[in-house]
Amino acid sequence: MTLTNAWFLESLDVQQHGRASARWLGDAFIELEANLEGEPLWHFVFGRSDANGELVALYHDPRPTSRVFHATFAGDTLTLLRQDPDFHQRFTATVTPARIEGHWDASDDAGASWRKDFDVILERP
Repeated sequence: MTLTNAWFLESLDVQQHGRASARWLGDAFIELEANLEGEPLWHFVFGRSDANGELVALYHDPRPTSRVFHATFAGDTLTLLRQDPDFHQRFTATVTPARIEGHWDASDDAGASWRKDFDVILERP
């Protein structure tokens, strides 16, 4: 995993590297865990509602922060969207069998304007 172009690091040129793993939990959920330079970063659990077909991602990180993202997967594009009162977030990525390449954005004005947080690439070794 590589994190780049992050506004919150010393420079946009800084790259941080880590590892990510995904696994099935039973036959209904996918768990994704990621770390950067050995430190825990993200923990997602993806699941689907049979009643409405909605895909949801539950998120947690060590700060501790927990969030719910509504997810869509169409063609080769994965989108995660969070629209909460404190701020909005979205992740958009292109997914192939060997690589996920995307970027995180945030909005402090309910989605009227977005700022890029960072790019992330997850690829199989």
